[in-house]
Amino acid sequence: MAYPQPSMTPVIHADEQTRSQFLVRVYQHLALAVVAFMAIEGLLFVSGIAEGIYNFLASSGGFAWLLILGGFTIVNVIASRSAHQLGNPSAQYGALFAMAGAEALIFAPFLYYVFYSPSIDGTTSVVSAAIVTAVGFAALTAVAMTTRRDLSFLRPMLMWGFIAALGLIVTAVIFGFELGPLFSVAMIALAGASILYQTQQIVRRYPEWAYVGAAVSLFASLMLMFWYVLQLFTRR
Repeated sequence: MAYPQPSMTPVIHADEQTRSQFLVRVYQHLALAVVAFMAIEGLLFVSGIAEGIYNFLASSGGFAWLLILGGFTIVNVIASRSAHQLGNPSAQYGALFAMAGAEALIFAPFLYYVFYSPSIDGTTSVVSAAIVTAVGFAALTAVAMTTRRDLSFLRPMLMWGFIAALGLIVTAVIFGFELGPLFSVAMIALAGASILYQTQQIVRRYPEWAYVGAAVSLFASLMLMFWYVLQLFTRR
């Protein structure tokens, strides 16, 4: 089925009411992705899949993590591209739920370890990490929305930062060393910079109809920040 091609004019050039409606829709769909993530995660735990993935990783060593992270990266790329298909709005929602499912799968063994490790207060750690992530996300969103400075300069820094982080992760797996809490702090900073950049870009670059694609972009960075904040809480 063919869909009419919508306007590509960025929402920043629209009136204030249109911009406000766009942002409300973006964060509504971001919340929808979080709810979908929680629902899928619950199914993975109830069905025993989370335990199965954790046991597989525990018995297979670090190389199994590379397979999961590689698959997760591929799903992210496919979902992100699908979210911006102009001719098929339903693909944007498919990308949103695909991203939620991919995040749930990658989090499942980690959350299983957090909840069932005798040395960790799982519920307290997860709730505390979620609160810190939400507060940090809100603060970064406020900064991105109020600053007049163009944050486009962050893009090459983010690209190199993620490449360097992936290289460190691969090196750690191959040579069997732990990256430690400083790496988690650096990744939280990187995720924060990504949230700053993407929040400003969705207003300056995205048209008003692309709120689902904007939510997909923000969701990935939000979950990245939550992952490493939770790692810090579980290291205490």
